[in-house]
Amino acid sequence: LIGSSNAATGMCLLMLPAFLFAMYEKDGLPLEKVLKNVITVKFIRPPVRKYEVENLYEKKKIMTKAKGGTVRGKIKKR
Repeated sequence: LIGSSNAATGMCLLMLPAFLFAMYEKDGLPLEKVLKNVITVKFIRPPVRKYEVENLYEKKKIMTKAKGGTVRGKIKKR
């Protein structure tokens, strides 16, 4: 009904995912687990910063400017 070349192409397209799931392996993990890990890291659990460091030097600089003083340091020559 669809011709032999179209049937062969359709068969290859249908069999390709099964072949990949059967043959692909990375670091000893099958494709299902690799895909699950990628989806979990990228979409389900987005990266969250666990802590934020307070920059005391930047805070001192801002407070000094707010008081009307100048920030002392090396003067850059141009």
